[in-house]
Amino acid sequence: MKRLNLKTRIYLSIIAMILVSFFATGIFAYTNFKSRNEEYHSSRLERKEKAIQASMDYFLEQQGGANTDSIPVMFSNKICELADVHNLDLNLYDLEGKLLISSNPNIFTEKGIPQKVPNYILQKLTDGAVRIVLEKGKSEDEFYLAYWHFSDLEGRPLGVTNIPYFDIQNENREEIENFLTDLILIYVGLFIAASILALLLSNYITQSLQRIGDKMKGVDLGKINTPLEWETDDEIGSLVTEYNRMLKEAEKSAVAIARSERESAWREMAKQVAHEIKNPLTPMKLRIQHLQRAMEDKDPDWQDKFKNTAVSLINQIDTLTNIANEFSNFAQMPKSKLEAVELVDIIQDSIETFTLESNVNIEFLKPSFSTKLRADKNQNLRVFNNLIKNAIQSIPKDTKGQVHIEIKEYEEMLLVEVRDNGTGVPEAVQEKIFVPNFTTKSKGMGLGLAMVKNILENHGGKIWFNTEIGQGTTFYLTFKR
Repeated sequence: MKRLNLKTRIYLSIIAMILVSFFATGIFAYTNFKSRNEEYHSSRLERKEKAIQASMDYFLEQQGGANTDSIPVMFSNKICELADVHNLDLNLYDLEGKLLISSNPNIFTEKGIPQKVPNYILQKLTDGAVRIVLEKGKSEDEFYLAYWHFSDLEGRPLGVTNIPYFDIQNENREEIENFLTDLILIYVGLFIAASILALLLSNYITQSLQRIGDKMKGVDLGKINTPLEWETDDEIGSLVTEYNRMLKEAEKSAVAIARSERESAWREMAKQVAHEIKNPLTPMKLRIQHLQRAMEDKDPDWQDKFKNTAVSLINQIDTLTNIANEFSNFAQMPKSKLEAVELVDIIQDSIETFTLESNVNIEFLKPSFSTKLRADKNQNLRVFNNLIKNAIQSIPKDTKGQVHIEIKEYEEMLLVEVRDNGTGVPEAVQEKIFVPNFTTKSKGMGLGLAMVKNILENHGGKIWFNTEIGQGTTFYLTFKR
């Protein structure tokens, strides 16, 4: 259940409650209907019996009375009339339980009706029982036998009246089956309607949360975010209010953190620049002081020392210039000027530059498909200049250098592989390779790959690498078309 989303859980919960309520009401309705149906049939039979008894009393009154011995002759025609009127079989017994007359003599053999009233029935009637009903047979052959005394005009018992009831269970069963059929049809219709209503209700409940979630996805703490709006003062409204309050606090915290990170980064950068500048300044000062003493002492080799000092100072100044250039290139990073460019042309320009300066074999496998994209040409040229330069510098001098560049299609983007056969990137430093100020070289400030990563991300791309110690490194770059 925890793996299901909120909308599905709400929908299934409503369906479960509907099914439970249907089951409970169905059991109650079935039990109540069955009880009321049995009660109705029982009262209906009693009404028939009273009607038969009233007809017999009226007949006796018309005949001026009767005795037990005259019953067979007196009721020979009347018993059939009563049976036809009420659509029942009617049997009359004497007070000892012997059969006097029957409207349908065949029922004793066909249905198994006893031709003599059991003694315990006679005893109960004698003791004052008004009516006794027996159940006979099993299952579908089950029937009822109703017994009661019928009396003369003075109220003295003349005999025992018996009415057998057949098909009562079948009628009850048929009525219950019809009731259940109707109930199931009603429940199916209600369930379909309730399922649709539950789906609409779950959608309505979760749609509000979905809208809030969609807005939350667009939250960027680095920018100004529009607060969520909710018109109803309910639980979701309270959630929205609390979220808006936390959003403001988070934005303030994000601004403070960003400011702190920038200040910290620039402080670290300043320390690194100061350290790099101090390194050449110390030997430059010593050289000048040494040259000054040689001049004051009128050293005969003063001119040679001057020339050596000048060469050393120029080299150190070049070093300072390189440091300033690297720092400037990383720090300034002008806004990208997007234009239609061919990635193949940019890579080719970069390769030609290094082909003239290096003995490393640079192989470029040009694709057969178009590599046109919108990008800043100069910034992407700097990307490949840095990557090719790093690849060349990673190859030992005693190894025949090979740099392989290839463009492929990758998830509606362009994928560039830059592979070398250098020494590889040690595992201990792999996580820091794109961090500013980090470098494994004796020269430079370690800003090249950080700048490359920054440029690619600004263009909607990515950079990553695979390396194998002693075998080389492959950098992967993606470019958005």
